Amino acid sequence: MPGMNSGPNPASPILVSAFRSALLQQWLIVTLIFLLLLVAWAAARAATTGSPAAALRGGPGAAGQTRREPRGRRVLRVGFGVLWLFDGLLQAQPQMAGGLADQVIRPSAATSPGWVRHLVDWGVTVWDYHPVSAAAAAVWIQVGIGLWLIVAVHGRSVRIAGLAGVGWGLLVWVFGEAFGGIFAPGLSVLFGAPGAALIYAAAGALIALPERAWDGPRLGRSLLAGTGVFFLGMALLQAWPGRGFWQGTLHGKPGSLAAMIQDMAGTSQPHQVEAVVSGFASFTAAHGFAVNLVVVIALAVAGAGLCAATFLANRRAPAASRLALLAAGAAAVFCLADWLLVEDLGFFGGLGTDPNSMVPLIVLLAAGYLAMTQDAWAPAPAEAVTPEETVTPGEAGPAGVARGPGLLRGFAGLPPGVVAGAGALGVILVGAAPMAVASLSAAADPVIAQALAGSSASFDTQAPDFTLTSQDGRQVSLASLRGKVVLLTFLDPVCTTDCPLIAQEMRAADALLGGKAASTELVAVVANPTYISTAYTKAFTAQENLGGVPNWLFLTGSLSQLASVWQHYGIEVQNLPAGAMAAHNDLAFVIGADGHMRQEISDDPGPGTSATTSSFAGLMASSVLRTMGQR
Repeated sequence: MPGMNSGPNPASPILVSAFRSALLQQWLIVTLIFLLLLVAWAAARAATTGSPAAALRGGPGAAGQTRREPRGRRVLRVGFGVLWLFDGLLQAQPQMAGGLADQVIRPSAATSPGWVRHLVDWGVTVWDYHPVSAAAAAVWIQVGIGLWLIVAVHGRSVRIAGLAGVGWGLLVWVFGEAFGGIFAPGLSVLFGAPGAALIYAAAGALIALPERAWDGPRLGRSLLAGTGVFFLGMALLQAWPGRGFWQGTLHGKPGSLAAMIQDMAGTSQPHQVEAVVSGFASFTAAHGFAVNLVVVIALAVAGAGLCAATFLANRRAPAASRLALLAAGAAAVFCLADWLLVEDLGFFGGLGTDPNSMVPLIVLLAAGYLAMTQDAWAPAPAEAVTPEETVTPGEAGPAGVARGPGLLRGFAGLPPGVVAGAGALGVILVGAAPMAVASLSAAADPVIAQALAGSSASFDTQAPDFTLTSQDGRQVSLASLRGKVVLLTFLDPVCTTDCPLIAQEMRAADALLGGKAASTELVAVVANPTYISTAYTKAFTAQENLGGVPNWLFLTGSLSQLASVWQHYGIEVQNLPAGAMAAHNDLAFVIGADGHMRQEISDDPGPGTSATTSSFAGLMASSVLRTMGQR
């Protein structure tokens, strides 16, 4: 009946199954990529060294020494590599495809300015049109970035991995986090400002720096000083009056902080965590001023301590390292407390995509402290550089390495981290390429229509024949359309809800068919017992701009003729009370060129969105093409 559907359910078995199937297929491709790379690299090394055993252990006589990676950079690289991996696995949760865009991303921009909402809506629309491709792309892009950061240690490979983290992090920050809410009221570091994805992007930028930038304590000081300034700014923002943070309750309702914590406590999660968060929400509602005062002091002390430590470090004061450790430790303790008590660990509920901002901040603090205190103020040792930075791969080592074509020698001489990094890049492309291809389609993924209406029923039976009158007065029988595939549906010519949408779906399906449309007939039969004259079918055709579609037919006849067609095709029609419209079930049938019915499709989009109507058009077009292939 008209208007029964409101949108796909994120837990729809069809949508979840399609998402899992896509992930499984892409997992097989990912596995194949790594196997092929490993086999090719081992074979290349065996061919150039003449020793299969040497190939498997990376070859004898490695070119030069690999310099030791600075501790701060290692913590940053591995820490954010693990975080990206964890986020990618979270993205693989079953309801991500159908629920993330409309239940998480769009609400996150609800209080932002109009231009931010419009920008986020554009991203949500792309996701809504291609939910399976988009969700799978997010999985593999993040897993690929994480793997790349972990396996690539030196040279250009890890720097490119860092830049990949910058690019994807900024994309998520803009479209997935609505700029981290920095343009919305109620901005607070307690809720994740300025956005976890921005911290990921900043970490990627630091990793992308030349490795020599990490020699000595200068970069570590800058990182701690920047974090300290950030904490001081957030303390000032948290203390600013009139923003609702000082009140546990406001006009009988929870204040800003208490309300946020209560919302997080309602998330599906382990009972122990829920109890802790709920208890803190109640405590905050009762003692809002005291809680906010502690927060302001903690932020200010941590920020001032970090700034003071870097100030002393610039003057090479002996106490600088100890103060930096105390300040970074205090900031980390604050972050952990907020992560549990306010951010509720960030990833529960089935649609959590990351552990929020506090864990990335802790990794930044650890990396900054280690970078600041490494070999404190001593000149960096003159170490041999990594082969991939200055030595042409394949030219050093035993004499055997010099054998074979230059390209083969070059591939054989690549360090294991670079080969694994190439595999990680392949993982990213496995997710990104299908999404890029899908985004070129003007129609939404047919799986949306299937999730709304259920799977199509397949048949191979003779379609009941009929003879009715077209909108221009011609007598048309189903038998006269033999030789063409018929897309048949039932429409109320005075309907103002679903029927106009379904008509436009059929028109869009016709456009998607391209040259195949000449072998297709779009046929609608009147589904209203009162308004059955050709004047109504002609008016509907003009209203929906279908007059220029040469293969469009809107058929009618006497009430007895229509009732017979309705009965044969299982269409229930009845007049609605106090209105001209009729209620009827929305079904479409695909009839082959031989007159046999091939498929029955429920084509009720409910209120209709651009994604759902477009998806039904794609489903109809694909059903027609599949039927043509059965000839």
